[in-house]
Amino acid sequence: MTVLTGARERRVRTGGVELCVAELGDPGQPTVILVHGYPDSKEVWSEVAPRLAERFHVVLYDVRGHGRSTAPRPLRGGFTLKKLTDDFLAVADAVSPDRPVHLVGHDWGSVQSWEFATVQRTEGRIASFTSMSGPSLDHFGHWINKRLKHPTPRRVGQLLGQGAKSWYICLLHTPVLPELAWRGPLGKRWPKILERVEKVPGNGGYPTSSLPTDAAHGAWLYRDNVRARLRRPRTDAYAHAPVQLITPLDDAFLSEKLYDELELWAPQLTRRTLPAKHWIPRTRPDRLAAWITEFVTSVEGGRPRAVTATGKYADRFGGQLVLVTGAGSGIGRATAYAFAEAGARVVAVDRDAEGAARTAEMSRLIGAPEAWAETVDVSDEQAMEKLAAKVAAEYGVVDVLVNNAGIGLGGAFLDTTPEHWKEVLDVNLWGVIHGCRLFGKQMAERGQGGHIVNTASAAAYQPSRALPAYSTSKAAVLMLSECLRAELAGRGIGVSAICPGFVNTNITSTARFAGVDAAEEKRRQKKSARLYALRNYPPEKVADAILRAVVRNQAVVPVTPEARGAHLMSRFTPRALRAIARLEPPL
Repeated sequence: MTVLTGARERRVRTGGVELCVAELGDPGQPTVILVHGYPDSKEVWSEVAPRLAERFHVVLYDVRGHGRSTAPRPLRGGFTLKKLTDDFLAVADAVSPDRPVHLVGHDWGSVQSWEFATVQRTEGRIASFTSMSGPSLDHFGHWINKRLKHPTPRRVGQLLGQGAKSWYICLLHTPVLPELAWRGPLGKRWPKILERVEKVPGNGGYPTSSLPTDAAHGAWLYRDNVRARLRRPRTDAYAHAPVQLITPLDDAFLSEKLYDELELWAPQLTRRTLPAKHWIPRTRPDRLAAWITEFVTSVEGGRPRAVTATGKYADRFGGQLVLVTGAGSGIGRATAYAFAEAGARVVAVDRDAEGAARTAEMSRLIGAPEAWAETVDVSDEQAMEKLAAKVAAEYGVVDVLVNNAGIGLGGAFLDTTPEHWKEVLDVNLWGVIHGCRLFGKQMAERGQGGHIVNTASAAAYQPSRALPAYSTSKAAVLMLSECLRAELAGRGIGVSAICPGFVNTNITSTARFAGVDAAEEKRRQKKSARLYALRNYPPEKVADAILRAVVRNQAVVPVTPEARGAHLMSRFTPRALRAIARLEPPL
């Protein structure tokens, strides 16, 4: 059974086996060959391939002994890297005889593709290689030898860590046992294991019914190659094509440290990281398709290079779609710029159309491949619904949402009118609710994770007699973030609450003050702005904290020293914090 709707199939004979090859897209476009891993068949790519086929000629094939390809006889010695390379060249010659192909491999598909991309006889046949969740056995062998010959506590820890992750390799080398397990209970339970442990959606048709046989045959991939190559790794295993490495950060089988020195073997290397588990072709097809498309297009355009974005987290956010509200100035603008520098696509949202447009324009100049400006009042539910629909239809589902728009309101509680309360809650709380509800729902329905950042404040946990409405709105944002974090964790969506302190932005010059006339309000605005300017904590540091919070999936992030100090006091000395709250603020 195949789940590759509309695919054209052909048979390629090579080395005594017959390979089942599927093709999608226009054969006149650059050819991208997808190589599956263990214990999969080509259907593992059924979510990625159609997305790539919109731009490329996409080719998938069942590795010998898997899916609808025939198995070698005998099995022993039939799965060596040399024979797998023969298979790849036979497929490449059949589907793209006159042009080099772009190679993409996952798991054991990546392991064997490293062989394809480094042996001399394939030079000129591979235009680029995208590797995910599968190292070169040669590079792995050298990595092990270096740590055995020159052990340090750090290197020994790395060896032990990867050894613990590689437990299954030993089992696959045992005779008969893997075959019995896969043809018995493990084969039957594998789809549910993927759903529970790897969070792979239970899509019909994957894994295919050939799984038990595929897995039994595939054990010989390990037996025929791993021990021999790790003992005697090649010394000439240099990639002769540009390489894109996509590393899932929560991979249960491979340590990130395996790739620490990969630039030595792949000089034209682009690194990408994903907060995901091992089976990213099933759990992150949109992101993979976007990165593969960008990489292949750059190589085809004669620009094989590492990630062009210069930001600290370019490997993490390159190509991702980030929406920032309140992006027309202050923390929102700085955050949009930081994501742009990391290579993200940016949607700058603000009720100030001119400010949003300036942010989008500058984002494009400093690294964002694409940036757009949208004018919306976040407190307007219908306007936010239209924005969410437009973004999804024209730009895609947001990967990172930053609910940053907010307004300030000072003054005693008894001077704060219901109109004041409505104004501050509509923007500071309901604006966040609208964003989380609309864009968070899209993330959840896509099923490929994401992250929501809500800008709260140190005022969320630091009571003040001068900021009852503002503090209440931010405390609500903090608790909303904590509740959402608990609810969405199972869907791979992180939620962070950012709590800045005194940051030099224009919120002070536009803040409202209850219980005073216009002249007094203007005086207080100027004084607040002057005090914040003297403090001069830049919004760029808050933006750095926001990107770091997404990367680390942090829950609550106090940013400035005073915000961190108040957070500690709220946990350990709350009575002292309450005493400070009673002090009359300088006016």
